[in-house]
Amino acid sequence: MASLSQFLLFFSFLFCLKNTFPVLGFQSNFALFPVAKDAATLQYVARISHGAPLGSTDLVVDLGGSFLWMDCNSGHVSSSYRLISSCSVNCSRAKFHDLGSTSCLLNTNCYVSPYNGVTGSTSVGELVEDVIAVDSVDPSDVGQSTTVDHFLFACAPTFHLQGLASGAKGMMGLGKASISLPSQLSSSIGHPQKFSVCLSSSTGVLLTGTRSLAYTPLITKQNDYLINVQSIKINGRRLAVHEQGKLEAKLSTVVPYTTMVSSVYAIFSKAYVEAATKMNMTRVETVAPFGLCFSSKGHCEMVKWRIQGRNSMVKVSEESMCLGFLDGGLEQSSPIVIGGLQMEDNLLEFDIGSSMLGFSSSLLLKETTCSSSLQDSKLKQFI
Repeated sequence: MASLSQFLLFFSFLFCLKNTFPVLGFQSNFALFPVAKDAATLQYVARISHGAPLGSTDLVVDLGGSFLWMDCNSGHVSSSYRLISSCSVNCSRAKFHDLGSTSCLLNTNCYVSPYNGVTGSTSVGELVEDVIAVDSVDPSDVGQSTTVDHFLFACAPTFHLQGLASGAKGMMGLGKASISLPSQLSSSIGHPQKFSVCLSSSTGVLLTGTRSLAYTPLITKQNDYLINVQSIKINGRRLAVHEQGKLEAKLSTVVPYTTMVSSVYAIFSKAYVEAATKMNMTRVETVAPFGLCFSSKGHCEMVKWRIQGRNSMVKVSEESMCLGFLDGGLEQSSPIVIGGLQMEDNLLEFDIGSSMLGFSSSLLLKETTCSSSLQDSKLKQFI
Protein backbone atom coordinates (compact mmCIF):
# COMPACT_ATOMS: atom_id res chain seq x y z
CA MET A 1 0.00 0.00 0.00
CA ALA A 2 1.43 3.38 -0.99
CA SER A 3 1.73 6.01 1.72
CA LEU A 4 0.31 9.47 1.14
CA SER A 5 3.82 10.90 0.83
CA GLN A 6 4.34 8.62 -2.18
CA PHE A 7 0.88 9.53 -3.39
CA LEU A 8 1.86 13.18 -3.46
CA LEU A 9 4.80 12.32 -5.69
CA PHE A 10 2.76 10.56 -8.31
CA PHE A 11 -0.02 13.10 -8.55
CA SER A 12 0.78 16.67 -9.47
CA PHE A 13 -2.05 18.53 -11.14
CA LEU A 14 -0.03 21.58 -12.07
CA PHE A 15 -1.12 24.85 -13.58
CA CYS A 16 2.02 26.20 -15.27
CA LEU A 17 1.17 29.88 -15.48
CA LYS A 18 2.70 31.96 -18.24
CA ASN A 19 4.62 35.17 -17.54
CA THR A 20 4.81 34.60 -13.82
CA PHE A 21 7.03 37.10 -12.01
CA PRO A 22 7.51 38.47 -8.47
CA VAL A 23 5.75 41.65 -7.38
CA LEU A 24 6.83 43.56 -4.28
CA GLY A 25 4.12 46.25 -4.01
CA PHE A 26 2.51 46.70 -0.61
CA GLN A 27 -0.46 48.67 0.71
CA SER A 28 -0.30 49.91 4.28
CA ASN A 29 -3.90 48.99 5.13
CA PHE A 30 -6.75 46.87 3.91
CA ALA A 31 -10.42 46.10 4.49
CA LEU A 32 -11.33 42.71 5.92
CA PHE A 33 -14.44 40.54 5.85
CA PRO A 34 -14.52 37.26 7.81
CA VAL A 35 -15.43 34.19 5.72
CA ALA A 36 -16.70 30.84 7.03
CA LYS A 37 -17.21 27.62 5.08
CA ASP A 38 -20.69 26.15 5.42
CA ALA A 39 -20.32 22.42 6.10
CA ALA A 40 -23.63 21.45 4.49
CA THR A 41 -23.34 23.30 1.16
CA LEU A 42 -19.54 23.81 1.02
CA GLN A 43 -20.23 27.47 0.22
CA TYR A 44 -18.10 30.31 1.56
CA VAL A 45 -20.10 32.81 3.61
CA ALA A 46 -18.91 36.34 4.39
CA ARG A 47 -20.40 38.64 7.01
CA ILE A 48 -21.08 42.29 6.27
CA SER A 49 -22.22 45.07 8.64
CA HIS A 50 -24.64 47.63 7.26
CA GLY A 51 -27.58 49.95 7.90
CA ALA A 52 -28.84 52.01 10.79
CA PRO A 53 -28.59 50.72 13.36
CA LEU A 54 -25.62 48.64 12.19
CA GLY A 55 -26.50 44.98 11.85
CA SER A 56 -24.79 41.98 10.31
CA THR A 57 -25.88 39.93 7.30
CA ASP A 58 -24.31 36.71 6.00
CA LEU A 59 -23.73 36.51 2.24
CA VAL A 60 -22.42 33.69 0.02
CA VAL A 61 -19.21 34.76 -1.72
CA ASP A 62 -19.43 34.72 -5.53
CA LEU A 63 -16.27 35.55 -7.50
CA GLY A 64 -18.36 35.97 -10.65
CA GLY A 65 -21.17 38.06 -9.16
CA SER A 66 -21.86 41.54 -10.57
CA PHE A 67 -22.83 43.14 -7.27
CA LEU A 68 -23.96 42.53 -3.72
CA TRP A 69 -27.60 41.53 -3.30
CA MET A 70 -29.67 40.47 -0.32
CA ASP A 71 -33.21 39.82 0.87
CA CYS A 72 -33.95 43.16 2.52
CA ASN A 73 -37.18 41.93 4.11
CA SER A 74 -36.11 38.83 6.04
CA GLY A 75 -32.60 39.96 6.98
CA HIS A 76 -31.43 42.93 9.01
CA VAL A 77 -33.94 45.79 8.64
CA SER A 78 -32.26 49.17 8.13
CA SER A 79 -33.91 52.55 8.51
CA SER A 80 -31.25 54.30 6.42
CA TYR A 81 -31.42 52.52 3.07
CA ARG A 82 -32.68 54.57 0.14
CA LEU A 83 -34.19 53.51 -3.18
CA ILE A 84 -32.34 54.62 -6.33
CA SER A 85 -34.18 56.38 -9.15
CA SER A 86 -34.22 54.80 -12.59
CA CYS A 87 -32.99 58.09 -14.11
CA SER A 88 -30.04 58.51 -11.75
CA VAL A 89 -26.35 58.24 -12.55
CA ASN A 90 -26.09 55.33 -10.12
CA CYS A 91 -28.78 53.40 -11.99
CA SER A 92 -26.91 53.90 -15.26
CA ARG A 93 -23.73 52.82 -13.50
CA ALA A 94 -25.38 49.63 -12.27
CA LYS A 95 -26.75 48.82 -15.72
CA PHE A 96 -23.61 49.71 -17.65
CA HIS A 97 -23.25 46.17 -19.01
CA ASP A 98 -27.01 45.64 -19.42
CA LEU A 99 -27.63 46.27 -23.12
CA GLY A 100 -31.12 47.58 -23.77
CA SER A 101 -31.67 48.55 -20.12
CA THR A 102 -30.50 52.16 -20.20
CA SER A 103 -33.92 53.84 -20.61
CA CYS A 104 -35.58 55.42 -17.57
CA LEU A 105 -38.91 56.77 -16.41
CA LEU A 106 -39.21 59.70 -14.03
CA ASN A 107 -40.35 58.90 -10.50
CA THR A 108 -39.68 55.18 -10.89
CA ASN A 109 -37.22 52.98 -9.05
CA CYS A 110 -34.13 51.42 -10.58
CA TYR A 111 -34.51 47.69 -11.18
CA VAL A 112 -31.56 45.36 -11.69
CA SER A 113 -31.15 41.60 -12.13
CA PRO A 114 -29.59 39.84 -9.09
CA TYR A 115 -27.93 36.59 -10.15
CA ASN A 116 -27.87 33.53 -7.91
CA GLY A 117 -24.55 31.91 -8.83
CA VAL A 118 -25.47 28.68 -7.04
CA THR A 119 -28.73 27.95 -8.85
CA GLY A 120 -27.94 29.93 -12.00
CA SER A 121 -31.21 31.84 -11.73
CA THR A 122 -31.88 35.56 -12.13
CA SER A 123 -34.62 37.63 -10.49
CA VAL A 124 -35.70 41.27 -10.44
CA GLY A 125 -34.59 43.49 -7.58
CA GLU A 126 -34.53 47.16 -6.61
CA LEU A 127 -31.24 49.04 -6.48
CA VAL A 128 -30.71 50.74 -3.12
CA GLU A 129 -27.95 52.49 -1.21
CA ASP A 130 -27.05 52.28 2.46
CA VAL A 131 -24.18 52.55 4.90
CA ILE A 132 -21.77 49.65 5.36
CA ALA A 133 -19.00 49.28 7.93
CA VAL A 134 -15.76 47.47 7.15
CA ASP A 135 -12.79 46.56 9.30
CA SER A 136 -10.10 48.89 7.99
CA VAL A 137 -6.95 47.22 9.19
CA ASP A 138 -3.35 48.31 9.38
CA PRO A 139 -0.88 45.40 9.65
CA SER A 140 0.32 46.83 12.96
CA ASP A 141 -3.14 47.60 14.33
CA VAL A 142 -5.93 45.08 13.69
CA GLY A 143 -9.50 46.01 14.54
CA GLN A 144 -10.30 49.55 13.32
CA SER A 145 -13.60 50.18 11.56
CA THR A 146 -14.43 52.44 8.60
CA THR A 147 -17.91 53.50 7.45
CA VAL A 148 -18.70 53.63 3.75
CA ASP A 149 -21.71 55.79 2.85
CA HIS A 150 -23.93 55.41 -0.23
CA PHE A 151 -22.96 51.80 -0.86
CA LEU A 152 -25.04 50.36 -3.72
CA PHE A 153 -26.63 46.90 -3.62
CA ALA A 154 -29.84 45.19 -4.69
CA CYS A 155 -32.83 44.00 -2.71
CA ALA A 156 -33.95 40.62 -4.06
CA PRO A 157 -37.12 38.61 -3.33
CA THR A 158 -36.96 35.99 -0.59
CA PHE A 159 -37.42 33.06 -2.99
CA HIS A 160 -34.14 34.06 -4.66
CA LEU A 161 -32.28 32.70 -1.60
CA GLN A 162 -32.97 29.14 -2.80
CA GLY A 163 -29.84 26.99 -2.78
CA LEU A 164 -27.84 29.27 -0.49
CA ALA A 165 -26.29 28.19 2.80
CA SER A 166 -28.59 28.22 5.82
CA GLY A 167 -28.70 31.70 7.32
CA ALA A 168 -27.30 33.43 4.23
CA LYS A 169 -29.47 36.31 3.06
CA GLY A 170 -27.87 36.99 -0.31
CA MET A 171 -24.62 36.96 -2.26
CA MET A 172 -21.50 39.10 -2.25
CA GLY A 173 -20.50 39.73 -5.88
CA LEU A 174 -16.78 40.21 -6.48
CA GLY A 175 -16.80 40.58 -10.27
CA LYS A 176 -15.44 43.42 -12.38
CA ALA A 177 -18.76 45.32 -12.59
CA SER A 178 -18.72 48.96 -11.55
CA ILE A 179 -20.88 48.34 -8.44
CA SER A 180 -19.26 45.10 -7.26
CA LEU A 181 -17.87 45.16 -3.73
CA PRO A 182 -14.20 45.60 -4.81
CA SER A 183 -15.09 48.37 -7.28
CA GLN A 184 -17.10 50.36 -4.74
CA LEU A 185 -14.48 50.00 -1.99
CA SER A 186 -11.81 51.07 -4.46
CA SER A 187 -13.65 54.31 -5.23
CA SER A 188 -14.84 55.05 -1.68
CA ILE A 189 -11.86 54.04 0.48
CA GLY A 190 -9.18 54.75 -2.11
CA HIS A 191 -7.75 51.25 -2.33
CA PRO A 192 -6.42 50.01 -5.68
CA GLN A 193 -9.03 48.04 -7.61
CA LYS A 194 -7.96 44.69 -6.23
CA PHE A 195 -9.04 42.19 -3.62
CA SER A 196 -7.79 38.93 -2.13
CA VAL A 197 -9.45 35.78 -0.89
CA CYS A 198 -7.91 33.40 1.62
CA LEU A 199 -10.26 30.43 1.99
CA SER A 200 -10.04 27.46 4.31
CA SER A 201 -12.03 24.43 5.37
CA SER A 202 -13.30 26.39 8.38
CA THR A 203 -12.75 30.15 8.48
CA GLY A 204 -10.93 32.52 6.16
CA VAL A 205 -10.87 36.15 5.07
CA LEU A 206 -11.70 38.42 2.16
CA LEU A 207 -9.28 41.33 1.93
CA THR A 208 -8.57 44.45 -0.12
CA GLY A 209 -5.21 46.14 -0.56
CA THR A 210 -3.01 43.07 0.02
CA ARG A 211 0.14 41.85 -1.61
CA SER A 212 1.12 38.49 -3.08
CA LEU A 213 4.41 36.93 -4.16
CA ALA A 214 3.87 36.30 -7.85
CA TYR A 215 1.45 37.28 -10.59
CA THR A 216 0.10 35.77 -13.78
CA PRO A 217 -2.24 37.29 -16.39
CA LEU A 218 -5.90 37.36 -15.37
CA ILE A 219 -8.64 37.08 -17.99
CA THR A 220 -12.05 38.61 -17.32
CA LYS A 221 -15.15 37.55 -19.24
CA GLN A 222 -18.24 39.43 -18.16
CA ASN A 223 -17.71 39.08 -14.40
CA ASP A 224 -15.83 35.78 -14.36
CA TYR A 225 -12.10 35.51 -13.64
CA LEU A 226 -10.03 33.04 -15.68
CA ILE A 227 -6.39 32.05 -16.19
CA ASN A 228 -4.68 30.16 -19.01
CA VAL A 229 -3.52 26.64 -18.13
CA GLN A 230 -0.28 25.73 -19.88
CA SER A 231 -0.06 22.11 -18.78
CA ILE A 232 -1.55 19.39 -16.62
CA LYS A 233 0.87 16.76 -15.33
CA ILE A 234 0.38 13.53 -13.43
CA ASN A 235 3.54 11.96 -12.01
CA GLY A 236 5.65 14.16 -14.26
CA ARG A 237 3.80 13.07 -17.40
CA ARG A 238 2.29 15.91 -19.38
CA LEU A 239 -1.21 15.07 -20.55
CA ALA A 240 -2.22 15.64 -24.16
CA VAL A 241 -5.20 17.79 -23.19
CA HIS A 242 -4.06 20.81 -25.17
CA GLU A 243 -4.89 18.99 -28.35
CA GLN A 244 -8.43 19.99 -27.41
CA GLY A 245 -7.48 23.66 -27.93
CA LYS A 246 -6.60 26.49 -25.54
CA LEU A 247 -7.37 25.64 -21.92
CA GLU A 248 -8.90 28.44 -19.92
CA ALA A 249 -9.69 27.81 -16.27
CA LYS A 250 -12.36 29.81 -14.45
CA LEU A 251 -12.00 30.37 -10.70
CA SER A 252 -15.21 29.88 -8.76
CA THR A 253 -16.17 30.09 -5.09
CA VAL A 254 -19.65 28.64 -5.71
CA VAL A 255 -18.34 25.37 -7.20
CA PRO A 256 -16.97 23.17 -4.37
CA TYR A 257 -14.68 20.96 -6.51
CA THR A 258 -12.80 21.52 -9.75
CA THR A 259 -14.74 20.35 -12.80
CA MET A 260 -13.44 19.60 -16.29
CA VAL A 261 -15.23 19.40 -19.60
CA SER A 262 -15.80 15.72 -20.41
CA SER A 263 -13.13 15.47 -23.12
CA VAL A 264 -10.46 16.80 -20.75
CA TYR A 265 -11.71 14.79 -17.76
CA ALA A 266 -11.58 11.55 -19.77
CA ILE A 267 -7.87 12.05 -20.49
CA PHE A 268 -7.17 13.22 -16.96
CA SER A 269 -8.99 10.37 -15.18
CA LYS A 270 -7.46 7.69 -17.41
CA ALA A 271 -3.94 8.94 -16.72
CA TYR A 272 -4.72 9.24 -13.02
CA VAL A 273 -5.90 5.62 -12.79
CA GLU A 274 -2.82 4.39 -14.69
CA ALA A 275 -0.51 6.26 -12.31
CA ALA A 276 -2.45 5.04 -9.27
CA THR A 277 -2.22 1.44 -10.45
CA LYS A 278 1.55 1.69 -10.75
CA MET A 279 1.67 2.98 -7.17
CA ASN A 280 -0.45 0.03 -5.94
CA MET A 281 -3.30 2.34 -4.95
CA THR A 282 -6.52 0.39 -4.38
CA ARG A 283 -9.66 1.64 -6.06
CA VAL A 284 -12.89 1.37 -4.09
CA GLU A 285 -16.54 1.94 -4.91
CA THR A 286 -17.23 5.51 -5.96
CA VAL A 287 -19.25 7.89 -3.82
CA ALA A 288 -21.35 10.54 -5.56
CA PRO A 289 -20.55 13.04 -6.92
CA PHE A 290 -16.98 11.78 -7.31
CA GLY A 291 -15.75 9.64 -10.17
CA LEU A 292 -12.59 8.09 -8.68
CA CYS A 293 -12.18 6.82 -5.12
CA PHE A 294 -9.30 4.99 -3.41
CA SER A 295 -8.63 3.23 -0.16
CA SER A 296 -7.22 5.55 2.49
CA LYS A 297 -5.83 2.76 4.68
CA GLY A 298 -2.26 3.46 5.65
CA HIS A 299 -2.47 7.12 4.60
CA CYS A 300 -1.34 9.89 6.90
CA GLU A 301 -2.36 13.54 6.68
CA MET A 302 0.12 15.55 4.63
CA VAL A 303 -0.37 18.75 2.70
CA LYS A 304 1.46 20.37 -0.17
CA TRP A 305 0.60 22.88 -2.91
CA ARG A 306 0.37 22.18 -6.64
CA ILE A 307 -3.28 21.36 -6.12
CA GLN A 308 -2.53 18.11 -4.37
CA GLY A 309 -2.71 16.55 -0.93
CA ARG A 310 -5.49 18.16 1.09
CA ASN A 311 -6.42 20.33 -1.91
CA SER A 312 -7.11 17.33 -4.15
CA MET A 313 -8.61 14.51 -2.08
CA VAL A 314 -11.89 14.42 -0.15
CA LYS A 315 -12.29 12.02 2.77
CA VAL A 316 -15.71 10.39 2.41
CA SER A 317 -15.32 7.71 5.09
CA GLU A 318 -12.76 6.23 7.45
CA GLU A 319 -11.58 3.93 4.66
CA SER A 320 -12.08 5.94 1.47
CA MET A 321 -10.86 9.13 -0.14
CA CYS A 322 -12.11 10.47 -3.47
CA LEU A 323 -10.46 12.65 -6.05
CA GLY A 324 -11.90 16.17 -5.80
CA PHE A 325 -12.06 16.67 -9.57
CA LEU A 326 -15.32 16.04 -11.40
CA ASP A 327 -16.63 15.53 -14.93
CA GLY A 328 -18.35 18.79 -15.77
CA GLY A 329 -20.16 17.41 -18.80
CA LEU A 330 -19.99 18.13 -22.51
CA GLU A 331 -21.21 21.72 -22.44
CA GLN A 332 -19.29 23.27 -19.56
CA SER A 333 -18.63 26.90 -20.51
CA SER A 334 -14.93 26.77 -19.55
CA PRO A 335 -12.69 23.72 -20.13
CA ILE A 336 -11.79 23.82 -16.43
CA VAL A 337 -13.54 25.43 -13.47
CA ILE A 338 -11.27 25.59 -10.41
CA GLY A 339 -13.43 25.03 -7.34
CA GLY A 340 -13.17 26.17 -3.75
CA LEU A 341 -11.34 23.10 -2.41
CA GLN A 342 -8.40 23.64 -4.74
CA MET A 343 -8.11 27.31 -3.70
CA GLU A 344 -8.15 26.75 0.05
CA ASP A 345 -5.17 27.92 2.11
CA ASN A 346 -3.77 29.89 -0.80
CA LEU A 347 -3.82 33.67 -0.72
CA LEU A 348 -5.14 34.74 -4.13
CA GLU A 349 -5.14 38.39 -5.16
CA PHE A 350 -7.37 39.56 -8.01
CA ASP A 351 -5.84 42.75 -9.39
CA ILE A 352 -8.67 44.00 -11.59
CA GLY A 353 -6.92 47.21 -12.57
CA SER A 354 -3.91 45.51 -14.13
CA SER A 355 -5.63 42.21 -15.04
CA MET A 356 -3.27 40.03 -13.00
CA LEU A 357 -3.81 37.18 -10.55
CA GLY A 358 -1.44 37.13 -7.60
CA PHE A 359 -0.78 34.02 -5.56
CA SER A 360 1.25 33.24 -2.45
CA SER A 361 1.62 29.50 -3.05
CA SER A 362 0.35 27.30 -0.26
CA LEU A 363 0.34 28.85 3.20
CA LEU A 364 0.48 25.30 4.58
CA LEU A 365 4.09 25.03 3.44
CA LYS A 366 4.80 28.13 5.52
CA GLU A 367 3.23 26.56 8.59
CA THR A 368 0.16 28.78 8.62
CA THR A 369 -3.34 28.67 7.12
CA CYS A 370 -6.09 31.00 5.97
CA SER A 371 -7.93 30.25 9.20
CA SER A 372 -5.06 31.58 11.31
CA SER A 373 -5.54 34.84 13.16
CA LEU A 374 -4.24 37.93 11.37
CA GLN A 375 -2.00 38.38 14.40
CA ASP A 376 -0.09 35.31 13.14
CA SER A 377 3.26 36.73 12.02
CA LYS A 378 3.53 34.08 9.32
CA LEU A 379 0.23 35.18 7.77
CA LYS A 380 0.84 38.91 8.23
CA GLN A 381 3.91 38.76 6.01
CA PHE A 382 1.53 38.31 3.06
CA ILE A 383 -0.68 41.30 3.94
